[in-house]
Amino acid sequence: MSMWKQPRSVWAVAFACVIAFMGIGLVDPILKPIADQLDASPSQVSLLFTSYMAVMGVAMLLTGWVSSRIGSKSTLLLGLAIIIVGSALAGLQDSVAGIVGFRAVWGLGNALFIATALAAIVSSARGSVAQAVILYEAALGVGIAAGPLIGGELGTISWRAPFLGVAVLMAIALVATALMLPASPRPDRPTSLSAPIRALRHRPLLLMALTALLYNFGFFTLLAFTPFPLDLSARAIGLIFFGWGLLLAVSSIWVAPRLQAKIGTIPSVLLALTAFALILLSMAVFTDSKPVLAGGVVLAGFFLGINNTLVTESVMKAAPVERSTASAAYSFVRFGGGAVAPWLAGFLGERVGVHVPFYVGGVAVLLAVALLASGRSLLSHIDAPETDPEVTLAEAVTVGDS
Repeated sequence: MSMWKQPRSVWAVAFACVIAFMGIGLVDPILKPIADQLDASPSQVSLLFTSYMAVMGVAMLLTGWVSSRIGSKSTLLLGLAIIIVGSALAGLQDSVAGIVGFRAVWGLGNALFIATALAAIVSSARGSVAQAVILYEAALGVGIAAGPLIGGELGTISWRAPFLGVAVLMAIALVATALMLPASPRPDRPTSLSAPIRALRHRPLLLMALTALLYNFGFFTLLAFTPFPLDLSARAIGLIFFGWGLLLAVSSIWVAPRLQAKIGTIPSVLLALTAFALILLSMAVFTDSKPVLAGGVVLAGFFLGINNTLVTESVMKAAPVERSTASAAYSFVRFGGGAVAPWLAGFLGERVGVHVPFYVGGVAVLLAVALLASGRSLLSHIDAPETDPEVTLAEAVTVGDS
């Protein structure tokens, strides 16, 4: 069955996912304009990512508790409403501290939305879980690609415009989701607050979470720090990161499944992470070359797309717990622990040297490779075939990865 032949409710949630994922790269083109106009340092501006990620990570522990009590549709709408408030108020601030504070509110909304979005897609979609993941990753890729492009274009008007633009788009997504997504039943048993923490007792899930935490140091060095040594206009930065997001979308949808079928899930992730680490180390050596930095950003998107799709699917299968719980546990470690990465990259770039953040990011990703390789025997079940797609679809609650 073609994964593209889906009911309107699936496309409504997918559209909302696109807008939500725009928030990841939307601020890249305007980081330097915000720093210049509000007289802030790179490490201060990078807190826009840190507050967003830290709150998102901690809030992931609450998403299962909330959605199991009010239902997935209500959780989606609540998350979208909070994002609208956070993004709109961030665009109306006159200080970096104010923007950072409302980016944190945005992160809360994103946690509620992202952790529930795939649940809605999987429960309403036609096809297998793998197809639902690819559809979800397609929305992620389009959103990540469009975010910097829209942020760059709106950033030529004002650094405030991208924030306000997201609020308008999210309002449209909220209306579409409210009208098209059917009401979802509540689970028979509410999820406890401690369930995600207890899920980390499963070593395969903990292994994937710690691998992602280390990988995030490289990912957010690329995302939050590269605009500063590039020192280009908002539009130029937006176009560079659009190329990054475009390759990410292409590889996550078409390349990842083929590579997985050829060499297996974990070998594919190890290959993608190794290539990403080498790109970061090359950017560390040639930080003074804008063509190398720009090319490195775009090329990294190809390998990050492979990693995103396959890690998302792996987390769904890593531990014998509800997928919503596994997702919350994984995202808590990944986002909460990795939140320091954007600030650290800016701090090291200011205080030590502009090359250092890329070295640190590259080494952290290599450590992720070493950790995953050392524990790959724990994940030998990842490539086991789905025994019954209909049962798998009924049991799949969410994964909430981005």
